[in-house]
Formats: sequence, C-alpha cells, structure tokens
Amino acid sequence: MRIEDHAGRGAATAEQILGEIRDYCRATRTAESTFGRLVVNDGKLVSRLRDGAKITTGTLDKVRAYLSEHRPEPSGSSATVAVKAANGVAPAVEAAPPGFRFFDNRQKYLLFVSTCSEKTEVANRISLEISNLQPAPPALRLFDAGSGDGTVLSRVMRALHARFPAMPLYVVAKEISYEDVRMMLEKMADRLFEHPATVLVVTNLYYGEAPWLTPRSATAAQGLLWKDVALSGNTAHGFAEQIGELEPFLAENWRAGISQKTGNPVYMRPVILTLRREDHSFLLDPIMPRPGRVMADYDLVIASQPYRARASIEFKASKVVTPLVRALRPGGRLIGIHSHGRDPGMEIIDQVWPGDDPFDTDRYAILRQVKHELGSAARHYNFNASSDARAIFRYRMHTLPDEVSGPIGTSTLFAAWNAAIYVAQIEDDRLSEVVRDGRYLEATDRVVRKHGGLWFNDETYVISRRRAPA
Repeated sequence: MRIEDHAGRGAATAEQILGEIRDYCRATRTAESTFGRLVVNDGKLVSRLRDGAKITTGTLDKVRAYLSEHRPEPSGSSATVAVKAANGVAPAVEAAPPGFRFFDNRQKYLLFVSTCSEKTEVANRISLEISNLQPAPPALRLFDAGSGDGTVLSRVMRALHARFPAMPLYVVAKEISYEDVRMMLEKMADRLFEHPATVLVVTNLYYGEAPWLTPRSATAAQGLLWKDVALSGNTAHGFAEQIGELEPFLAENWRAGISQKTGNPVYMRPVILTLRREDHSFLLDPIMPRPGRVMADYDLVIASQPYRARASIEFKASKVVTPLVRALRPGGRLIGIHSHGRDPGMEIIDQVWPGDDPFDTDRYAILRQVKHELGSAARHYNFNASSDARAIFRYRMHTLPDEVSGPIGTSTLFAAWNAAIYVAQIEDDRLSEVVRDGRYLEATDRVVRKHGGLWFNDETYVISRRRAPA
C-alpha cells in the first residue's frame, strides 16, 4: 500500500512509516499503542497500519512531524519525548523508561478480556459484598478504582439495583484510558434507564485525587475541566445517543502521557464528567458533586487489578490502596482483587522463562503494608484476608469442548499464549526474544492439553472501616 501525498511532496509506503515508528518506539521504549495516542489520540493507529488500513495525508503529516520533533537523542543520552497539554497547564511528560506498562498494549488487553471470563468472575465476587453494605442517606456511594471498559462496573450496578432498587446511587469511575471510557459509557445508557436515580461521575484523576475529585497540585487544579451533562428523555436509546455525542469531547480532553519516573500513564489535563437524568435532577441535587462540595465517604470501593503485579509493595500500598481506604465511610468496604498465580497460565510462563514469578506480593503482604501506611489510624479498620478457600477464585479461557480434546487450533493456542503473557505482564521487549521460533506455542500446547484447558487464579482481600460507636 502507498500513501499518496496530494500536496506534491512525494509518496511513502506503509512499510516505511511502520519502520520509522518501530525504530522510534524501540529507541524510546514507548509502546506502539502509546505512540498512537500521543500523536493522533488513536491507540490502534500502528496496528491498523500493520493490517493494511489507509492513512490520510493529514495523519501522515502528524506522524512525520512528531517523529521529527521528538527524534531520540544519540545512544547513551536520555531519550525523552516532551508531551505538552493543549491548555499549557499540565507538567511535561516523557516517554516511558525501560519496563513500560504491559497493560498499555491495547490489542493484548482486548484479546484477553474477550477470551477469558475474569471480568465476569470478578463482578460475581464483588457482588457478594453487597449484602454487607448498610448505606446511609442520601445515597449509596460506589467508587471504581479503574473501571476499564465498564464490564465489571455495569454488572455490579445491576446487582446494586437488584438489592436497592429505589435508593439513589452515586458512582465515581476512575479511568485514564480514553478508549476504555468510551466503551464504559456505552454500557451506562441501560443502567441509567433501569436505575434513574443515578449520578455517574467519570474522572481521569489519580488514586490519591479521584475519590475527592480534587487535583492535589495547584497547577492541575487551575486546569481542571468539569463538565456536567443532564440527559433528556426517558429511554435507553435516547440516553445512548446523547452519550455518543460526548465522543468529540472525550477525544479532545481525555488524553494521557507517560511518566518518565514510573512508566505509568498520567493525565494531560484533569477532567471530571458527571451524568444524570434531567427528569431526576431535583431528587439527585443533594448528591451531585460540585467544585468545592465533594464527599468521599464511599460504601463500596472496587480495587480490581489496580496496580502492576511487579510494582513494589510500597507503591501498591501507599499510592493505590491506602488512599482508597481513607475514602471509606464508617461501615464502608474496599474489596481488592489481584492475580495470584500458581495456575496453568504460570506453568506456561515458567516453561518459557524458568523461575519468573511476578506474583510475589500476596494479599497478606498488602494488608500488612497498608496497616503500616495508615499508622495509628489503622485501628479504625478491619483487615480481612480470609482463607484460601474463600479468597482465591478461578477464571477460565473460553474454549469449546472439542478444541482441547482433539487437535488444538492455532488461534486457540495464540489466545492461550496471549492470556498467559497478559496476566504475567510480560513486556514486549522480552517477548521478542522468544517468538522467533515456535517453542512458546509448543509450551502452551503442552499445558493446555495437560489441564484440558486454561485457567488462572485471582485472590481477594477486604478492608472495612469500623462503624462509629452509637
């Protein structure tokens, strides 16, 4: 495929463009999906080019201009990519250092969630906590610390409606990925139709900011974009159309860069988006958040896979879990869920990378470290690790019965391999060393045949805030 430049500046092949992008990403340790988001706010740009998609001359100009402006420095010097916010208030953000987040690979993520049952099992496990909730007026308050594509959140909201059908519901969903926010909002029209007394808040703020909807730095606070949307009508179809009209707003403002210090995504501009039904505005007014009037007393906090498995225990506790714990109201409950390992998926990893174990931080270590971070305030909370029989649960890769009893198709093996490396969070630079031959598929085939399929283990823990004395 050739990309014609109608301005008379010559033509380029997709292979040439892909080669330049590949060289840039390798030199700067930037994920291809991150490159696409930084340049044209499209995490799938590179994969689409690789699949033969057409590219406009406007997009080509943006790619070339970006590569020219942010050309890596010579070897031995620090390769940086300054990413400036459109409003000029966000701090500079740089390309990720070695070890960028594996979860930034969008294609692997989408394949994993579509072939494995983790989100369903996670939602089922979270729903078990609903019977322990005792919300107080004016609303039941839920915080989702990383809503992803909204599959877990929408299922939990359905479960909440089943138990509390007439109670006002205040939901805050934290998510930094534009694509995830777009997919999550697509699922919310039905939730707002079935449970009209709902206030939905979506934000890209950090864990230490999102429960309070308040940026910590003065610079970020000055650039905060707060958008309120009142949905008219009373049909899910109408709500979906109005939510769809928000896509240009999201594309323009829900932008992320990469922290040079941690390799994690960081927002370019802090954004808060609130949605409610216009015909319930009077009822919902007491729970609507407004600048300077935000409560962070949550009845339920969902912390499902909120941190990288290979992150330090100090980071997991101090930057993620402890701020969320502090946002609980008396009687509120946080349920944490992360990968446990010791499953067929890890057998695949061990055959390819012997001795590699990314899951060296279990729920007991997390709870101990959170207690330490809380200090004297820990006495106000209960820390429940539960037994293995209750805390550890299994989810599977979807396969047909005859897919593993007979010859295993290549697509099934690739899906199993993708699931294993996704859960173990193997970075792309490590993968390139083993995919040059077929041994990784041979290892995957052996494990899938041995177990008659593929499954993974997650583990849960619960931290609850004690109720105030009567």
